[in-house]
Amino acid sequence: MTDKDFLFIQIREMPYFRGLLRAVESRFYQDLDLPAPTLDVGCGDGHFAARTFPRKLDVGLDPWHGPIHEAKTFASYKGLVEADAGQSPFPDAAFASAVSNSVLEHIPHVERVLAETARVLRPGAPFVFCVPNHNFLPNLSVARFLDRIGLRPLARAYRAFFNRISRHHHCDDPETWERRLEAAGFTLERYWHYFSPSALAALEWGHYFGLPSLISKKLFGRWILVPSRWNLAPLLAPLRRYYDEPVPQAQGSYTFYIARRK
Repeated sequence: MTDKDFLFIQIREMPYFRGLLRAVESRFYQDLDLPAPTLDVGCGDGHFAARTFPRKLDVGLDPWHGPIHEAKTFASYKGLVEADAGQSPFPDAAFASAVSNSVLEHIPHVERVLAETARVLRPGAPFVFCVPNHNFLPNLSVARFLDRIGLRPLARAYRAFFNRISRHHHCDDPETWERRLEAAGFTLERYWHYFSPSALAALEWGHYFGLPSLISKKLFGRWILVPSRWNLAPLLAPLRRYYDEPVPQAQGSYTFYIARRK
């Protein structure tokens, strides 16, 4: 396991709630064997790959015009392709591994994306991804409080609201993902849950406390104006406990999957 401080690396460049989650996920990739060429399914703006992987990934694939052009500035891919992963523009067995970090939950046609990802992977190639799971909505702190005081309709409405602003189409259990993977041509090798209810609460409230970062981004083009340890120390200290949480977390709100092309 690397000794890099991914927590500081991530939150010095993005709102803390996003940076905390990405920092936890960055550590998971450090001991994984991802043979080249590697495909990143849903690469977004390229920030995560640039701060996580010690080498350039071979291809970043994303359908969104703005983010994929921003990814060029990070130089974290050998090539970038703007296209829908459900209609992947690559030949069969073109890649030796694939990753998809917190992307599949946002895709309505996820079964098609999985099938296309399997098609472009070589037999035996690993496919590594992470998504929010069946604990995500039950673990939301505001909804849990509303449940405790008997306001269950309000709790359901809050969960629906938060899921909508998170743009989630899928918050499913491992059994559901295993069925999808099997149907697409993968074997699920292992998985683990991470990000405790307390960690999720830090992320959840960060959506509301993150207004200064949003203003900074709009005015100056940067989420964090002073990305130094002394400035971020008041954040790093309380977030460290969530970054250092042991895994697996039985009630974790996210799941990390390692599958392999049949």
